[in-house]
Amino acid sequence: MLIDRYGRAIRHLRISVTSRCNLRCLYCHREGEFSVGMEMDIDEISKICRAFYELGVENVKITGGEPLLRKDIVEIVQEMPPFREISMVTNGTLLSKLAHDLKEVGLDRVNVSLDTLNEEKYKFITGRKLLKNVLEGIYSAYDASLFPIKLNMVVLKGINDDEIYDLLEFSSKFNENGIKIILQLIEVVGNSEYHFDLSEIESKFERMADRVIVRKLHKRRQFILGKKAVEIVRPFHGEFCMHCTRIRVTSDGKIKPCLMKNDGLIDLRGLSYEDMVKSIKRAVALREPFFKNP
Repeated sequence: MLIDRYGRAIRHLRISVTSRCNLRCLYCHREGEFSVGMEMDIDEISKICRAFYELGVENVKITGGEPLLRKDIVEIVQEMPPFREISMVTNGTLLSKLAHDLKEVGLDRVNVSLDTLNEEKYKFITGRKLLKNVLEGIYSAYDASLFPIKLNMVVLKGINDDEIYDLLEFSSKFNENGIKIILQLIEVVGNSEYHFDLSEIESKFERMADRVIVRKLHKRRQFILGKKAVEIVRPFHGEFCMHCTRIRVTSDGKIKPCLMKNDGLIDLRGLSYEDMVKSIKRAVALREPFFKNP
């Protein structure tokens, strides 16, 4: 097991397979990738994932850009080592045609970005009029049993902060036979005119909830309200960072210990397997919380 000097065990790998995307979301943090080289091929991705798996990492999340832009994305999933969970975060615009194939080769579940149910708002947020495609992708993911599906809603002040309950109601329609879809409310990363503080609504959901689940990752709180399930992601506090069990790899093969920091990147490309393991251990030793205070 990989453990950093703050006692945080690394259980989650978040690996980007491309920096390319077919949307231009106004809040996008580009997974912290602002200057990238050539994206990794399947063999490089597989080798890196195998090293993390054999060092005790339990879960992998495949990200982008938009990972479904990779023509070989099904093969990438197929070549993954047997992690406890293989998931993917996608904007959903290309998901309807790939959901069943991805499930068949080992993908367990998906996170789909869905910030609004309003077509014009969607176009304003993403730059494209593709909401219909996203909804089709969600239905296909549901049909393929990529559960639990998480709907990632980045809450934007003055844009979609009035749609939280609409999205929650939409997600609950899929939960007649147990929680299959969870609405995940995400606070905007970085200083932004669109920043919406989720602390008040988190307190409200806590009062309303039938039960509260506290996840190990970041101490995220998940609220169950009958057939509705909502999770809150608030990255601007010490508890979030002090319980971070995730490490990132960029699309060009560099370990990025923290989304919010651009130092400490370690290149894994071209290394022997033994040197790759050493580099991973060195990167973990360099990890530190971005926010150290509660």
